Amino acid sequence: MFRRLGRLRQRLYSVLEFGPTAGLVSAAVNWILIGLIILTLAATVLESVPRLAAAHGAVFETIEWVALATFSLEYLARLWTAVEHPPWRRLGPIRSRLRFVASPTGLIDLAAVLPFWLSFIVAADFKAFLVLRLIRFFKLTRYSPAMRSLLEALYAERRALLGCFVILCGATLVAAALMHVAEGATQPEKFGTIPDAMWWAIVTLGTVGYGDAVPVTAAGRLVAGLTIFVGLLMVALPVGIVATAFANEVHRRDFVVTWGLMARIPLFSELSATQIADVMKILRSQKADKGTIIARRGEPAHSMYLIVDGEVEIRLRHKHVHLGAGNFFGEVAALRQSRRSATVIALRTTRLLALDASDLHSLMDREPQIATRIWDAARTRLGDEFETMAGDLVSAELAESEVQPN
Repeated sequence: MFRRLGRLRQRLYSVLEFGPTAGLVSAAVNWILIGLIILTLAATVLESVPRLAAAHGAVFETIEWVALATFSLEYLARLWTAVEHPPWRRLGPIRSRLRFVASPTGLIDLAAVLPFWLSFIVAADFKAFLVLRLIRFFKLTRYSPAMRSLLEALYAERRALLGCFVILCGATLVAAALMHVAEGATQPEKFGTIPDAMWWAIVTLGTVGYGDAVPVTAAGRLVAGLTIFVGLLMVALPVGIVATAFANEVHRRDFVVTWGLMARIPLFSELSATQIADVMKILRSQKADKGTIIARRGEPAHSMYLIVDGEVEIRLRHKHVHLGAGNFFGEVAALRQSRRSATVIALRTTRLLALDASDLHSLMDREPQIATRIWDAARTRLGDEFETMAGDLVSAELAESEVQPN
């Protein structure tokens, strides 16, 4: 009984956490949750319009009940499966679930349902209740790599951004004090005190400039001009920090993904981290749907291909060969810049890593170890045929290769 529950919990964890990569059921659950989040957000916005709320109140209420039931079940399921989360497995069932409850994603999931349940206990203002429901927008961070990357970038640069805020506060105080001295006697209702002048300083440093308070003296205009220039710096500084951090986070995520793909290729299994990083710079990720022709017999060879996952079929004249994940094809033709000796078709959705012939030659010139591994692999597969072969190496397992002259 407990073993069956354990397997069920593991399966539910993979469905909830791994998304489309865990199969069709997981992909369906993933898209249903995303669609429901978007639907409830749209309903919340439309419900704030009195005319629409009066005409379609029942529809909005039904959507909210469905969302409440779904998100509540999702929260309970994630709470139950928290013990399957790798970093928390050693903590035990109680501590691992407490970790989930206190985690940022756990708090967001709780906030997505808590306002509605509290409305049964505490009488809340309707407008405040609608705004609280918009917290569900942050649930999309679980499904959007871009949003996760942005949040991680903000967290990574939190100290620098806090420093920018401190500098902004200092600049606001200085600008307000100078404007108070310059304009306090002329416009006491707007600049008579430093707190009064701080409103003008904030909107000026923020480059908003509402125009409700403007200097009229020469000294005041000089202070305003300097404040505007400082404001441009204040805006550019955090923007540059966030943009750089976001770009670095995206590159890091791409690096990790590509590294994981390369780890599946035996050709690179013994390379050092530095060599793998060098190869990753020139690899191109490519996806081929079922039935796609990846390479055609007789056409010039511009790239070699490494199969990350999926399956391809090598169509020779007298036989067909199937290749799966970890195999590669096309390196001999790419190295010798000759023509393809077979047609290669994807039998199902296949992910490939492509390496252009020019990049392959350049890489092998820079890294003799990589060059030796590729040439040795080609010689091992083809044996004596390698020295005389003018066509393409089409299979990692093919004992007999068809020679297609230029």
